[in-house]
Amino acid sequence: MSEAMLPSYDPMQHILPRPTVHTAPATIALTRPQQEDGASLMTALSKRQSVRAFAPTPLSLQQLSELLWAADGINRAETGGRTAPSAHGLNEIDVYVALPEGVYQYEPGAHQLRLKHAVDARNLTGYQDFVGKAPLDLVYVVNHARADQMPKTLRETFAGVAAGAISQNVSLYCASVGLGCVVRGWLNQRLLAESLSLNEDEIPVLAQTVGWPVTA
Repeated sequence: MSEAMLPSYDPMQHILPRPTVHTAPATIALTRPQQEDGASLMTALSKRQSVRAFAPTPLSLQQLSELLWAADGINRAETGGRTAPSAHGLNEIDVYVALPEGVYQYEPGAHQLRLKHAVDARNLTGYQDFVGKAPLDLVYVVNHARADQMPKTLRETFAGVAAGAISQNVSLYCASVGLGCVVRGWLNQRLLAESLSLNEDEIPVLAQTVGWPVTA
């Protein structure tokens, strides 16, 4: 893509995460996903689309649980296999959830959320107006402590494939239950990394807004 085709967004140099409205619990135990619910795969594929207008209505705990399990949860307990593929099982992509009450990291093994930073960082997950208004934003982070176990020439490709698979899992789950979502790659990585309390080995590479679509 040429420089002229790139969107012209404000650099967000002075935007800060917002204070939380509610006290953020240290962990959020997620419920067991109901794997029999939702539309069929073919129906979900027929309904998959990008949505950019969201109602502020929060997802229920059950919906949040199923969303994250669909994204990159464990679907084979005996091996720890995930719903999204990863080369050599490195699982180099971590899923972060920006909620009004704080930023959480999804832990697939325990199927829970662990608090990383008690701030409302939704407005830092992208440049579009809707990112700070939707009930949640997912951020996909490459953990280079794991990714760098792959040959250097393949790291970016494999990490991109893994992040893409996770985001598509989310898109299909949303389509199957009537939620809306949109994937976004235009990020201020430095500001977002600070708001997520990441270290130097962790780089945010993709975000995905999720919520109930606003219907005309």
